[in-house]
Amino acid sequence: MAYDNDNIFAKILRGEAPAFKVYEDDFSLAFMDVMPQVPGHTLVIPKSAAENIHEIDPDVLGHTIRTTQIVSDAVKQAFDAPGIMIAQ
Repeated sequence: MAYDNDNIFAKILRGEAPAFKVYEDDFSLAFMDVMPQVPGHTLVIPKSAAENIHEIDPDVLGHTIRTTQIVSDAVKQAFDAPGIMIAQ
């Protein structure tokens, strides 16, 4: 299966679909989920097109994981969450 340039995440990155952004840098974007499972449910995505974790440039992946740390710390503090769940 090839990367689909019309997936919702690609559309969000191009500004073609709405998203409530909470963090952005050169390598990644974090935004609130439109159907949150819990308060503070946030998605962090790389800006690099890749079908899966095995196809992404390791440097981009590293930056994306750092963004995940930054955002999860903020969510934990803002919502006084007892813990954080991170999924890929």
